[in-house]
Amino acid sequence: MDDLPAVAALLAAAPPSCGPVRLVAVDGHAGSGKSTFAGRLAAALGGAPVLRLDDVATHEELFAWLPRLRTEVLEPLSRGLPALYAPYDWTLRRFGAPRTLAPAPVVVVEGVGAGRAGLRPHLAALLWMERDARGSWERGRRRDGPALAGFWDGWTRAESDHFAADPSRPFADALVREKSEGNEGYEVTPVGAGTPLSAPQGPHPPPRRHAP
Repeated sequence: MDDLPAVAALLAAAPPSCGPVRLVAVDGHAGSGKSTFAGRLAAALGGAPVLRLDDVATHEELFAWLPRLRTEVLEPLSRGLPALYAPYDWTLRRFGAPRTLAPAPVVVVEGVGAGRAGLRPHLAALLWMERDARGSWERGRRRDGPALAGFWDGWTRAESDHFAADPSRPFADALVREKSEGNEGYEVTPVGAGTPLSAPQGPHPPPRRHAP
């Protein structure tokens, strides 16, 4: 049985985290299945908007995009206003036409680094794709083909450095696992009691957002 409908219901009932918005992060290694999961989660939420960090990062700023994200996305959403950002074109190496992100009840942020320290205070929940780095990267390389082999060589080093300095997994509210091949769906396992994805038994404390 797919866990997504129950997960979506719990997320929709979570307290807002960024103004009126419940910001839900989907993080994990490149190639771990974040984009597909985020799309299915958004559908289970009734068509929630998805902000893909591939549209925010650039060749020069693989992980140095947080100041722009704060200004263009977090600040407007925190005031209940639409955000306006320009998605990056990885082929043309330039920003495209501006795109609007509505302050919907739930907004999904998907990409490597979505659960970084600078974003966690704004999150209603952090979901981590539970697939190891090497297996994720191998899958990503197969998906993108030999033409992007050079990019992947540089990316894996940058991703490793990022997670070494600013890990997301220890702060995840739940781990997401793809079910076995031939059995579509996801298993979503809350990490500890009192997370937004634990079935509530009454008031519970907010999830961990900072290192102890």
